[in-house]
Amino acid sequence: MDARKSVDVHAPPDEYYSESPALRTPGVHRSRSRNYQRTYPKYVHAGDDENNGDEEESVPGKTMSHRRSVRRRASIDDKTSHPRRFLVDIDIVEQILLEQEDTSGDFQITVADSGPKVLKVPTASSGGFRTFEVRGTYMLSNLLQEMALARDCGMNQIVIDEERLNENPVNRLSRMIRTTFWNGLVRCMDESGIAAICADPKNTKAGARPIIYVPFDDADAFEYYRGVARDLHDLHIKVVRLPRNITPQYVKSINDEFGILTLAAEVSRDAGGRLVYQPLPFVVPGGRFNEQYGWDSYFEALGLLVDGRWQLAKNMVDNFAYEIRHYGKILNANRSYYLTRSQPPFLTDMALKVYEALPAGDIERNRAWLRAALDAAITEYFNVWMCAPRLDEHTGLSCYHPTGIGMPPETESTHFDHTVQPFADRLGISVDMYKGMYARDEIHEPELDEYFVHDRAVRESGHDTSYRLERRCANLATVDLNCLLYKYEVDLADALDEHFGGKFAWTGGRELTAAEWRMRAETRRQNMNKYLWNERKGLYFDYDVVLREQSVYESVTAFWALWAGCATPAQARRLVDVGCRKFEVRGGLVSGTEESRGRISLLRPNRQWDFPFGWPPHQIMAWYGMYNYGFVDVARRFAYRWLFTITQAFVDFNGVVPEKFDVVNMTHRFQVEYGNVGVDFKKVPREGFGWMNASYQVGLTYLTSHMRRALGMLTPPDVFFQKSNWKIDGTPSHSPTSTPGPVPVFISEVGTPRYRPQSNALYNALRNIGTRPDPTGLSPDARKRQQLLAMAAGGSPEEDARVGDTINYFDPTIPRSPASSD
Repeated sequence: MDARKSVDVHAPPDEYYSESPALRTPGVHRSRSRNYQRTYPKYVHAGDDENNGDEEESVPGKTMSHRRSVRRRASIDDKTSHPRRFLVDIDIVEQILLEQEDTSGDFQITVADSGPKVLKVPTASSGGFRTFEVRGTYMLSNLLQEMALARDCGMNQIVIDEERLNENPVNRLSRMIRTTFWNGLVRCMDESGIAAICADPKNTKAGARPIIYVPFDDADAFEYYRGVARDLHDLHIKVVRLPRNITPQYVKSINDEFGILTLAAEVSRDAGGRLVYQPLPFVVPGGRFNEQYGWDSYFEALGLLVDGRWQLAKNMVDNFAYEIRHYGKILNANRSYYLTRSQPPFLTDMALKVYEALPAGDIERNRAWLRAALDAAITEYFNVWMCAPRLDEHTGLSCYHPTGIGMPPETESTHFDHTVQPFADRLGISVDMYKGMYARDEIHEPELDEYFVHDRAVRESGHDTSYRLERRCANLATVDLNCLLYKYEVDLADALDEHFGGKFAWTGGRELTAAEWRMRAETRRQNMNKYLWNERKGLYFDYDVVLREQSVYESVTAFWALWAGCATPAQARRLVDVGCRKFEVRGGLVSGTEESRGRISLLRPNRQWDFPFGWPPHQIMAWYGMYNYGFVDVARRFAYRWLFTITQAFVDFNGVVPEKFDVVNMTHRFQVEYGNVGVDFKKVPREGFGWMNASYQVGLTYLTSHMRRALGMLTPPDVFFQKSNWKIDGTPSHSPTSTPGPVPVFISEVGTPRYRPQSNALYNALRNIGTRPDPTGLSPDARKRQQLLAMAAGGSPEEDARVGDTINYFDPTIPRSPASSD
């Protein structure tokens, strides 16, 4: 019996390669008149004399009497009725494969390489005496990847199923994210993982000792990490207790002492009173970002929840609560140089999505966990975002405005040379000398001080860097930040009503009510309408609180209003019509318009959060927002474009999953500040990139089965939309009731949209519409019953004819777009 029959062809590498080759090699029954030497067979390069046929052929090990010309690569008719498997000696095949195909020398096989793209590999069914051609960039790169993964499992000789090499790329990428990439991104600050997490690629100081900073009032952590430092004495770990009051001046004083900050742990005492301290595992973005980041973690959590990894997502919420309690805010990331800087706030939505995914066995325990998470979010809301220097009293809106002093120390040593050069020239000294004197407060330059306030604010925004924010970020009440805070207010109102009886005893000292949070949300929404919404242009814009004027930069963050639910249906209709035309390009959503970015030159280089780049957060937020308002076809269209861009790169470039894309030219290969994290690997990607992984897993939940099949066939977006009768001119092509394919069933715990009509502006508009004529002809009571029945069945706004493509009677000046026929 074939032992391989019990092995899942698409199992994770540690399962697939867990048995020895002898156990997994099928039994070979041959009747031959001659004996063959028991050595591993000769591999034949493309173009060699032997076996240039398309079928499995023998490899007798001698030159044929005549030569045959190399034939053009073409598809092969499979003439076997059994699944084909290859018998691979990793050392031999890998060497031949790289020598023949990796013409660029980067240990990857891509479409940019000029090799013949064909290799004859021995088959397992013949015991290695026959070969079959593995053809094309995708299959050859998969072969290279599988050999590397098998080597990680300690294997030298393996049997590989052909189905594993020609697997549908959508399935393969999703599987690799689920079974390999997430695991590669997990870190833990326990004794076994502390060396990995202390490593900081941003620390270029020679001979730097690992430093662990512990909060002043976390005695258990201090005890544990002092013990770790003793046990791992070869690492020379230094454990430092932070002061009770962490001031900007103190943070500046440790700029040359980079270190990791402790996070949450499960803490207890055993029967003998000894400390049992178990730090919580978490996910990092990847590459040089080897710590838990702020807004990255939210999007990573969405992907983790799709893949059923709720415990990791829960740990990351717990780490945020720990940071708020001990460091005063959710940090940019848990490194010492980030102590004065936060990042875009997503904690309420993150906590609620994790809560919905928790096992239902212990309701009270789950509710206690949610209470602790929301309590931390409320503390962050009041102590970080609703007070100076981040709150602008005049507008009632908030700005990114960290409190750090001077030059951010984590940047490359030459990053600010062009900024400092004019000031150094005035004093007739070198740039390096000026930077040193400025850091030691021997030089005082108000203009530079202001520049670095804005630079740090850009980094706190997560959009570092962009001409949208450069030299002014701390003065901008941005659309994205205020949408997030509106969502905090709505989430807290809904959560208090749904889980805590409308009241919440905040540890900050007073009781808060759902009504108060609704009032806060409505006040912010009105302020956003007054200062951020531009009716003439049909977009939300950032507002300069110093100049008292709207910015003119057109940013895709305008769509965040749909994610938060603060746009009215009429605003949503206008926003979708305008935004699609401005931000939708071939490969997804672009960060901003080319006109807003301006001309690029040597003196004015491109910025990575500007045109033509697209990022996972902007895609995910837009998908959710479109779905939330009933523009289901638009959400799917956006998702297909983005997933195609990812899948195409994955197929053509050895499984790459990068940090970002040029979505106009649909490539990850470009020159821009900071490069592109996630592209520098050998043979096989083991991590991808955190939020790119998440965007793929979340994005797949938006696609119909028809779209997923087209994606697996790498059907270009515009070709697919044209053949499927989808409009691609930026306007919705189908009404919510005639969306192509079935409306996907979203499960509440995976980070995909769940319509919660309680507090947001969309719901208020729908609730108040009862007094207006209903074009469906139903009475208000009948209409309400229909909505409730749809929602009880897992429905969403697209089942309401007054949302999405048919909301036009909210505003008779908006022309109706007729639904296209399927």
